[in-house]
Amino acid sequence: MPCNHTIHKHRHHFGWDNSIEPVLSVTPGQTVEIETIDSSGGQLTSDSQTGDLGTLSFDHVNPVTGPIHIEGAAPGDAVAVTFLDFKPSGWGWTANIPGFGLLADQFPDPALHIWTYDAVSMAPALYGPGGKVPLKPFVGTIGLALAEPGTHSVVPPRRVGGNLDIRDNAVGTTLYLPVEVAGGLLSLGDTHAAQGDGEICGTAIESPMTVAIKIDLLKNANLQFPRFQTTGPVTSHIDSAGYKVTTGIGDDLMQAARDALSGMIDWITATTQMSATDAYMLCSVCGDLRISEIVDIPNWTVSFYFPRIVLDG
Repeated sequence: MPCNHTIHKHRHHFGWDNSIEPVLSVTPGQTVEIETIDSSGGQLTSDSQTGDLGTLSFDHVNPVTGPIHIEGAAPGDAVAVTFLDFKPSGWGWTANIPGFGLLADQFPDPALHIWTYDAVSMAPALYGPGGKVPLKPFVGTIGLALAEPGTHSVVPPRRVGGNLDIRDNAVGTTLYLPVEVAGGLLSLGDTHAAQGDGEICGTAIESPMTVAIKIDLLKNANLQFPRFQTTGPVTSHIDSAGYKVTTGIGDDLMQAARDALSGMIDWITATTQMSATDAYMLCSVCGDLRISEIVDIPNWTVSFYFPRIVLDG
């Protein structure tokens, strides 16, 4: 759809810093089309191989395009961002990066999968022997500037947003971000073609694309953390064939999550020709970690849902 403004991908930055000059100023209600770079900052391409992960500089990951000044935004307000449209690039990557991910201790070796997909039909992307992953483009990193001066890493999420990796920040969703500085200073990037809840290996289908958004302002919202609302179901693209589910149970939620995931990797490798590393990366782009129970002291239940349509459909 036509937008009021366009920001090209070269207008990006690394880290949140309220001293960065905005590249655009908008009034509430206006729309913006924003080009993004993949989360490697262009260090990986559709021709990259696993060896290229060894030279990946973490000083240049997760670039975000912006910032955008929102007229009238003041501390205590909330910026409302509605995701209108995505124009995917047709390629992406998923990697196991040593030292990163929920099972980093079990998967110390680098691995890289380059994806190609139809950017028009958005048909499920092929993966290995028989795998087909349904696609759902979304923005992984989106946030406002912090009031605290200086440069802050883009990697962790914060109360003003950032690397949220919420896969439902997709078309139709409205995200509300608390404002800490005048103008808000909105930036976004780290677009994904698909991701499971948890992004368990640390990467999704990292894919550059163009995002169309509408920006609004809620005065005196006084939010403590980001909120969002969707316009419809959020799983209907993958649950039509049901799920395979493994669980982890114990008094430590992190360990229970690790156990649930490990069980699913074991299940996939036992029933397919897939390696454990490939199964780990596949789980990251389409499987969902869920807290099933957190009240029955002293043990909690975490479940890992893997959509059967990916391998059985």
